[in-house]
Amino acid sequence: MQLSILQSRLAASVIASCLLIVLYLTLFSPHFALAAELGNESPVFLDIYDVSVDSVSRGPLDPTYEPEFSAFDRSIIGRAPAGVSALTNNEAMPMNVLAGTTQLFMFTVPPLAAGNSLELRDEHGAVGVDRDEHRKLGRRQAGRTVYISANTCEQPQPADASNTDEGPPQLRLYVSTTAENEAPGPLASADEQVVLDFNEGAVMYNLSATGDVFVGVFAPNVSSEFEGTYNFRIAASTTNFFYSYNVTDDADLIWVDSDAQGALLITHNLTETNDFAVEQQIMSTQPYVMFAHNKKDKSINGLKLSYCGLQNHAQIAGTKNGQLAGMVSTGMTKRGPGNLPKQQFFFSGLNSSADYVGILARDGNSSVSGNGQVGGGGHVFKATAFSTKSDHGNCAIVVDLDFCDQVAYSVPSNPNFGNATVIAKFYDDYAKTMYDNFNKSLAQIACEAPSTQRYSLARNCSDCAAAYKDWLCSVTIPRCEDFDNPADYLQPRNMAQPFPNGDLLDEASRAKYSGLANTRAFNSSRNPRIDEFVKPGPYKEVLPCEDLCYNIVQSCPSSLGFSCPRLNHIGFSTSYGMRNGSEGLTCNYQGSAHTISAATRSLGLYGNGWAQVAVALAVVVFGGLLL
Repeated sequence: MQLSILQSRLAASVIASCLLIVLYLTLFSPHFALAAELGNESPVFLDIYDVSVDSVSRGPLDPTYEPEFSAFDRSIIGRAPAGVSALTNNEAMPMNVLAGTTQLFMFTVPPLAAGNSLELRDEHGAVGVDRDEHRKLGRRQAGRTVYISANTCEQPQPADASNTDEGPPQLRLYVSTTAENEAPGPLASADEQVVLDFNEGAVMYNLSATGDVFVGVFAPNVSSEFEGTYNFRIAASTTNFFYSYNVTDDADLIWVDSDAQGALLITHNLTETNDFAVEQQIMSTQPYVMFAHNKKDKSINGLKLSYCGLQNHAQIAGTKNGQLAGMVSTGMTKRGPGNLPKQQFFFSGLNSSADYVGILARDGNSSVSGNGQVGGGGHVFKATAFSTKSDHGNCAIVVDLDFCDQVAYSVPSNPNFGNATVIAKFYDDYAKTMYDNFNKSLAQIACEAPSTQRYSLARNCSDCAAAYKDWLCSVTIPRCEDFDNPADYLQPRNMAQPFPNGDLLDEASRAKYSGLANTRAFNSSRNPRIDEFVKPGPYKEVLPCEDLCYNIVQSCPSSLGFSCPRLNHIGFSTSYGMRNGSEGLTCNYQGSAHTISAATRSLGLYGNGWAQVAVALAVVVFGGLLL
């Protein structure tokens, strides 16, 4: 067959190409390698692709492809096994767990940066964890500390709250770092995992690891007394705990006082420095939130250390969905020991004659909160107990007075006289008037005279003025307690007068003080103006501390004529009380509170103080007031 010109040229080209290939194979002998010949030493260069498989959409019987290339470790691929949720550094993952089941998680530990050292902490942050537990997980060289924390946000609730005082069983945390136990839980070997029960809805655990950390959260079976499911949030971090709590230290919250419907609580000093810039910075912030709950309500049992649990179930929450709750008002103050910054909380709308628990907390790490932040889940402190007064309504909290600026407690009151603001102004104005009279007398003293002519080398007129103000505010503004409070250091007042609602003391109460009910000390207030204008009815007074009077005698010129009633003599027991640190607040002084914190206790700002001084004391009357 005759080829056309184009076909002839094509055939020639094909033949020439074949000849060139044969010549190349003859001169060069290349060896083509199989993929199986690649060794561990081969360098690997990966493009960043998302190769994860959605394990949720895959059924339990579906085949799962698990590549096991020697050069591709699972930690590098970054994919959790089927049925296991991957945790991200400082990211909380919410999860439901049914009773009798386990939810599994995996956290891949990032490589340890050069120069970093390993430091293990216990659940409260203290260095020096017993390493016996960690031996179960195997020793790992150049390990990195992993902090695992979780909060129970929801738990089964009693079907009938009146039939049980206990909460449901706590969740349980299982942790493993061995590939032989990628599903830690109640069915796995105890030698290959560490087990921790949640504590009041919270758990904290840290360990040293270099590869994958496998975590299981198990929900125990619950009895028929409870209904509902568990919901929790879990987080892992290589920096610090995302959720944390502290129950080993003394409470950081101080119960100042309460009335029938409200309570005032305050933190300890937030700094011990008098640096103005530091104080200003602290005063511009509100680092804490607070929760309160009636002890008779059992809905927070098992959740008292869980930040999200308190947000969901505390009767009074400092914040709801990130917003301040209406029943709590908070602000910064320097009132109290040291004149240093503190944060105070005032609760309203409480039940009368009720016992409450107050829980101080920090939203996040005091500066930022939420996912992606170290410690962003929140911190819960040890709870503080407090109670409210009866519904007689004749004790009311006053705070933030202009002159007696250290006064913050319940005072004799009457709803018919006015609200707390009116009551506060009544007491504060009178104290200011009395102080102005005293100041005129003090102005007659040669306060600026040379040292050889002064009344004292140890004290001056400023000391005298401060001592008098402390005493005056404590005496003219009595601290009020319910009449049915049985404490023996309280002084009954106004026994024959009716309560604001018109009720009189019952015969049993009057009989208890038979023979004394008609005396002035028992049948009137210390300050006659209280009975004349306020008319609070029967109450008991927390008497001023004896050292307040003694401090005036010590600090002021003798020419002013101050003296004090003598201990164990007539008039002393109905005029002054004595400090007793072991019994709490047994007498009143400026900045006093029912409970105290470790910070102030260590400074000696509360406690016995002046009561340690043995003094022989004689009666002070100044400006019409019985000292």
